[in-house]
Amino acid sequence: MLQYLIIILDDTSISFCHYNNPKTVRKLISLEDLKNGIIFAMKQNLMIQFVFPDYDLPIEYKITIESIDNKKIVSDHSLEKNADVFVFNDLKNLLNFDFSENNEKVIVFRTSKIIFFENYKKIIPILKKVIRLNIVFTDIENFADTDIGLYKKILNDFKIAIIENCENSRFPQLNLLTDRVLLDKMNNCNAGNENITLAPNGKFFICPAFYYENEDDCVGSLKSGLEIKNIHLYKTDFAPICRNCDAYQCKRCIWLNRKTTHEVNTPSHEQCLISHLERNGSEELLREFHLYDAFLDKEIKSINYLDPYEILINKSDRI
Repeated sequence: MLQYLIIILDDTSISFCHYNNPKTVRKLISLEDLKNGIIFAMKQNLMIQFVFPDYDLPIEYKITIESIDNKKIVSDHSLEKNADVFVFNDLKNLLNFDFSENNEKVIVFRTSKIIFFENYKKIIPILKKVIRLNIVFTDIENFADTDIGLYKKILNDFKIAIIENCENSRFPQLNLLTDRVLLDKMNNCNAGNENITLAPNGKFFICPAFYYENEDDCVGSLKSGLEIKNIHLYKTDFAPICRNCDAYQCKRCIWLNRKTTHEVNTPSHEQCLISHLERNGSEELLREFHLYDAFLDKEIKSINYLDPYEILINKSDRI
């Protein structure tokens, strides 16, 4: 059931997830489509998330946007300062950012594996400056089994930093570790199921990534209505691997699924590998919390695999 409508205000709006935005030419959504998008959301009882470009919007757009409750997603150098989520694509900008006025905001850092691996120690101190930090990898398909040891060490170093901050009466949230501690069920991106995207061309897309990859890959429009074919495939219940998995924090990116496995409901080995390393890191973090009598009602059981598909293969071999 849909809960959110993501509205991309301009072709140059910031990417906040795994996908890259290759567009450099401004194309602002028409004011009519913006208003109709808001009406659509109101009729469907959807929360709106606006994704902003870096330039200042016309006043009539600002008035229209503020006519409804919303969440704003912007880049670190956006002119829109009253935002809920700040997205960084550059490590230097992240490290030099003044968090004093934005310590209650969600900070997203989009990074490649190599940049993160080489600079994660510089990122750790940010945990004590913000309420939440999300690390988003832009090249998940490049993760390999040979990265397991290093990624486990990195997660452990972040775990230590989180515990240290908790001792100072703070609970810094880091999507890589704390999300799984707090979750009791799957909380994926849920594109096509719980959220849908309205692009600047007035058409609906499963998520922004589908729009930026192919503008013809739409699932309806404001004029014709929303029409998602085989909508059940976007639900966890119809994902044979994911529905029995307890890496609840996994993004389970629909776009990456289709890109790497050609099935929207089947994640790649790389996604599963990363998610289970994070899940196991969360298990270790939870053990630490229990020593401080925190989150005693939560439990993450130990497992002996990093990819659920391995279990299915082993079962089939025994048949």
